[in-house]
Amino acid sequence: MTTTTDTGLARRRLWQLMSPTLPVGAYSYSGGLEYAIEAGWVGDADAVADWLQGQLRHTLGRVDIPLLARLHAAWRRNDTAAVTRYSRWLRASRETRELVAEDHHLGRALARLLAELDMPEAQPWTAEPEASWAALYALALACWEIPLAEGAEAYLWAWCENQVAAAIKLVPLGQTAGQKLLLELAEPIGAAAAAGLQLDDDAIGGTAPGVAIASSLHETQYSRLFRS
Repeated sequence: MTTTTDTGLARRRLWQLMSPTLPVGAYSYSGGLEYAIEAGWVGDADAVADWLQGQLRHTLGRVDIPLLARLHAAWRRNDTAAVTRYSRWLRASRETRELVAEDHHLGRALARLLAELDMPEAQPWTAEPEASWAALYALALACWEIPLAEGAEAYLWAWCENQVAAAIKLVPLGQTAGQKLLLELAEPIGAAAAAGLQLDDDAIGGTAPGVAIASSLHETQYSRLFRS
């Protein structure tokens, strides 16, 4: 595994990894938010903030982040069996077909990109049935020597930024309202990342029933802008 010990370069690699211009198609997904807005469950900036903060606390912070930590450790010791196991665990935690497909498509897209960026470990994952976003994101953290704590916060930030971008289109909200949302989300992002990194295996798990219901109903929503 090719690594770098230049902490400044590692930080800049993290900026690249969390950039909304990363060509993996994340902008195509809303994670159930589109149906929640269509149904009137979420109708303004305050409701969007509650929707996102609930997921930070109850799903991403309790599932994605602790499994990201385990995936990162597995990549660092070149334990591909453990990577597959934790990626499968993460995918099994997705509650609907669309959420599984979103994670899978983004993971394979990131695998293709990383392979093109001279990360050969990513190549097998371009066709891996158990690929997930976190598995390939963890590989990038490990190869580019990005500190896990910073990578975990960036993982959540990128998710929030994508969700806010979807809300700006769907509610709709103005760009300033979107920036206020991101400003508000900065604190729970840090708390969710820190808590998630401390969880033991037996504590991993979370649920957001409203998101699961919205995602399942989105599958048959008549008019859609987003793939989830």
